Parts: sequence; C-alpha cells; structure tokens
Amino acid sequence: QVQVVESGGGLVQAGGSLRLSCAASGSSFSRSAMGWYRQAPGKQRELVARISRSSITNYAESVKGRFTISRDNAKSTVYLQMNSLKPEDTAVYYCNTNPLGSSYSWGQGTQVTVSS
Repeated sequence: QVQVVESGGGLVQAGGSLRLSCAASGSSFSRSAMGWYRQAPGKQRELVARISRSSITNYAESVKGRFTISRDNAKSTVYLQMNSLKPEDTAVYYCNTNPLGSSYSWGQGTQVTVSS
C-alpha cells in the first residue's frame, strides 16, 4: 500500500491561514486523483477538496473560495492552502485518493485548530 504523511497543521486565529502538505510514497501518485478530507470531533469524515490527475479541482461548498488544492507530481505531494479560516474548520485533516480505494492507507492526519 501507498503510505501518506500529512503535515502543516497547527493552531491559528480565525481569519488566519495554513498550508497543509501530504507526501505520498510509491510511484502511482501521478496516476491518482487525490482529496483532502477532514474529521471534526463527533462528526463523520468529509471530503473538502479534490484534484484530478490533470489538476482539475473541486471543493465542498463550505470551503469554496477559501481553500486551494494543488499537487506536485515530481514530489508526490498534494497541498491544501487554507485562507480565511473559521472555527468550524477545526478538524483533523487527511489526504487520500478520491474516490477512495484500497491502494492508499490513511495517514495520521494533521490537526487544525482555529480559535475565535
């Protein structure tokens, strides 16, 4: 299985910004559409942004206009630039393929906490 490692989370005030990174092992990254997911306490994991193999992007309505997903196939890395953060963005953020499959395992995630 392909392993992923998420990083870049932290504590930020409302209105602030963070840039998350997800580094994947293996050679299949460039052939995979990738997504950033998040899970808040007591809630189900949800998809917030997706990027196709050709870098076409899609966003959840709740983050549209504030978050930007991008990828660097040479580095097997997907990024999530998060601006104008809100307390409701507080969650653990994960990356994985989209749609989900069996080739990528879930990483530990990276905690994002937005204070009001």
